[in-house]
This record gives sequence, C-alpha cells and structure tokens, in this order.
Amino acid sequence: MILRLVQWVFTVWALASLLFLLTSTLPDEQQLLVRFSETVVGSETPSQEQAEAAQQLVKQRLGLTEPVFYFSPAIPKTSLGWRWQWNGTHNQYHRWLRALMHGNLGKSYRTEEAVSISLIEAIAVTVPLTCLATLCIIGISIPFGVWLAARSSSHWLYTALYVLDALPLFVVALLLLLLLANPDYFTFFPAFGLGFEENDSNATSILLRYPSFMVLPLSSLVLSGLTEPTLQLADVLRHEAQLDYMLTAQAKGLTRKQALWRHGLRNALLPIFTLFTELFPNLLAGSIVVEFVFALPGLGRLLADAAAARDYPVMLGGVFFVLLARQLMLSLADWLYQLADPRLRVSAS
Repeated sequence: MILRLVQWVFTVWALASLLFLLTSTLPDEQQLLVRFSETVVGSETPSQEQAEAAQQLVKQRLGLTEPVFYFSPAIPKTSLGWRWQWNGTHNQYHRWLRALMHGNLGKSYRTEEAVSISLIEAIAVTVPLTCLATLCIIGISIPFGVWLAARSSSHWLYTALYVLDALPLFVVALLLLLLLANPDYFTFFPAFGLGFEENDSNATSILLRYPSFMVLPLSSLVLSGLTEPTLQLADVLRHEAQLDYMLTAQAKGLTRKQALWRHGLRNALLPIFTLFTELFPNLLAGSIVVEFVFALPGLGRLLADAAAARDYPVMLGGVFFVLLARQLMLSLADWLYQLADPRLRVSAS
C-alpha cells in the first residue's frame, strides 16, 4: 500500500514537473510579454525604450526573471559546447513546486486572479456534469451489455453502436443542438448557457431551469462514451456464457439472461473495471468540446480560452487537475479489482 502511494505521488510529480518545464520554455514568450506590456505603457505605440522597460516590469511581475530550473546552459557558448551552471534554489521551478505543495497554483497571466479560484469556479460546472455522465454510462451499459449478450441475433444493434462510436463528440453535440434546440425543427431544450441570469436572485427558478440546460451536454457525453463499455461487456459475457459453470447454471433451469446476471456478470466486470474507471478522466477531456459547443463556463472552456491566450498557469492548473483525476481513477480500479477478487488481495499483500 505504501509502495503504491509512493508510486502515485512520484507519477503525479514527474508529469506535473514535465508540463511546467515544457510550458516555461515555449518559444512564444516574447509575444506574450509584448501583449502584457501594452497594459503597462498604454494603448499608444511605445518607443523601444518604453517597450523594453515595460517587458522587464512584466517579467518581474510574472516571476520570469529567474532561471527556469536548478541548472541551465551558461551564455556565451564555449568552443567545447555548452557549459552548465548551477542556479541553486532561486529558479522558477523551485518556486512553483514550493507553492504547489502549499496548494498555490499561481496567478493567471490574463486577469492576475489566483488560478485555484478560476479552477474551482470551472470545476463546479464540469465535475457534476462529468460525474453524472459517468454514472449514466455505467448504469446504461451494464444492463444493455447483458441484454446484448443474452440475444442470439443482434447484428443491427452492434452496427448502430459502431456507427455511434465512429461519430466524433463535436458531431454528436452539434446534431443534438441542431435537432433538439433549433427553431426550424424542435426547441425542446435551451441551446447554450446554464440558465443563470445576472438579475435573477430566485434560487427556485434557477434550480428548475438548470436541468433543462444540462440535458443536451449530458446526452452528448453519454452517447459518445456508451459504445465501448457496452460492447466490451457484451463480448466478455458472450465468452463467459460458453464456460462450464454457466452451462451448468442453465442446465439447472436458469435462462441465459438469468445466468448472466447471477453468475457471469461478476466475472465479466473484472476486465471492465479499468474501462469504467477511465470514463471520468476521458469525459473531463471531452468536456472541452461539449462546453465549447454549448457555451458552458466549465473546465473545458477555461482550458480552451487559456490555450488561445497562452495563459500557461491556468493551462497547467487545469491539466494538473485532470492528471490527478486520472491517477485517482486508476487507484480506484486497483481497489475494485481487489474487492471483486479476494485472490488479488493475497497476492498484493
């Protein structure tokens, strides 16, 4: 258990550090500084001296004057190649890592607002949506997979699921938007937003409107993620149905569907656990598309806007949250494996 925790912490630290170093050495830093310098010198065209002074001021404000890492190549380059110099703890990575250990993800380049505040506001929209989509996919795929495995002929259903799986997420979202929120066809649901109005202080009316705004985004995520777990579960159940214990259960009077529910499902879920636990982080990644199509102020929209504006602290904070979610889901998969198969607990201990 302790070894797994150490491995989990090391993996998160290594990937987060790699992301930080990559975003800190991107080649368009000067363009970023020029854009922020305009807010210092004003909207008029600055002179070269004013621009350089403003860029230096912005660098100091953003903490970019220090070296990126503990060591860096010395300048100028010698005839023998790069000569590396030790920078000590006065570097951007050490400052970022120390702040991260205290829960501080830095400040946004655009708004100078704490990244953690922006993430909390975005996560409050994205996490309920993705959690509900994950539960819906699991709740639908299990009985649907059992039903498919119990049928002798269901080729057209398999074909329909494969066609649905071949459609990209943004196509599914746009089709739902055009068919169910289009004045030319049907306007069953709102097209965008969350239903929150600035001057609306009635909590009851907000709660009543909120589910209708979530139907299309939720349906997009569920339809896009339903095919793979359903077909995987159906294939595993079909294999389990040919084993001796299943044939014995049917010989004792159970139907094929009853035998699958009572005996086959538990054994079939073991190889599907990882697929189920990966649904949540995969849906977090898919939320970028859904939130952009339906104009939801969630994590996906926040990351898309941050990437367009080269707001690296916000991008890093959002990716770090998705990384944590994926690692937690993998740990959950290990725990579910041991819960379902006691033999794994003995081998793990």
